[in-house]
Amino acid sequence: EYTDCPVFDGLFEFTQLYTGASIDGAIKLNNCETDVAINWSGGLHHAKKSEASGFCYINDIVLAILELLKVHARVLYVDIDVHHGDGVEEAFYCTDRVMTFSLHKYGDFFPGTGHIKDTGAKEGTGFSVNAPLTSGMTDDTYEKIFKPVMSKIMEVYRPGAVVLQCGADSLTGDRLGCFNLSLKGHAECVKYVKGFGVPTLVLGGGGYTIRNVARCWAYETSVLLDTEIPNEIPYNDYFEYYAPDFKLHLTPEPRENLNTEASLESVRVDLLTQLQSLQGAPSVQMQEVPPEFDLRKDKYAEGQKDGGDDDDVRDRGPGRISKGNGDGVRRVHEAEFYEDDSDTRDAPRPGTS
Repeated sequence: EYTDCPVFDGLFEFTQLYTGASIDGAIKLNNCETDVAINWSGGLHHAKKSEASGFCYINDIVLAILELLKVHARVLYVDIDVHHGDGVEEAFYCTDRVMTFSLHKYGDFFPGTGHIKDTGAKEGTGFSVNAPLTSGMTDDTYEKIFKPVMSKIMEVYRPGAVVLQCGADSLTGDRLGCFNLSLKGHAECVKYVKGFGVPTLVLGGGGYTIRNVARCWAYETSVLLDTEIPNEIPYNDYFEYYAPDFKLHLTPEPRENLNTEASLESVRVDLLTQLQSLQGAPSVQMQEVPPEFDLRKDKYAEGQKDGGDDDDVRDRGPGRISKGNGDGVRRVHEAEFYEDDSDTRDAPRPGTS
């Protein structure tokens, strides 16, 4: 009842959709079918290999990065969610083939990881980059950390692909977040990453003031498409949610920025020093590339239900079956009772009272 990852009807289909979309975006990047792929439903960065966490059930980011690694020697993961991207960092903590860069609130804040000294282990030492920040981050202070560190990463690491998680809970006014970024400040990170011209997978993530999440990802889609959109929100079915101003852009709250110039300079210097100590971009030995994920694309679906050999012609009886699979007969489990069953386990035996 109180878990942050409750089981709900349609959970498996939900995870299939957002995870499959991220993997499909990675495949399109690998096949050079696009320069930028977007999946706003993805970006669930807290999920672990054997554990759901922080509203995240399956870590689509990790699976998409594994797909990108089939083609690219090095992949960079960038996380601008207010929470630390712990699931992704943990998955690649001991390898130099993936560098993770996360800017997040640190200190008495979920998930409690992402200290600046958490830099990786074994072959991955130095390839986990964490920028621990505190409440009240503004556009200007965020940019002073993000751009110089990001520039140094691209110079030193030279990734073949980038995965950018754009959690909208770092915006001003978020119900769970504590940063004070505007849409333009948040989107400036997206624009800066896009400017390097590296194949990029753009994903969603957190965001708990829903109207602002919609604002953010609509605006960042326009930034990725190099298309200007007006500040006035056009009439739609959800128009009343954007009252009272019905505008796209947000005004930061009049609150104190607890990130001082000295603390930001310390973080920036430590991260640049960490990156400078890396011995150039790691290489990968030549090896056989695994086949790409089978996502059952349209070419596989064209021959279904057309009278061909691939049609499933088995009878479908009543009862519980799994969406058209199986023989149409409801499976009966010995520990489960049905309407016409009676529980005789505790009934008196014949001849006894």
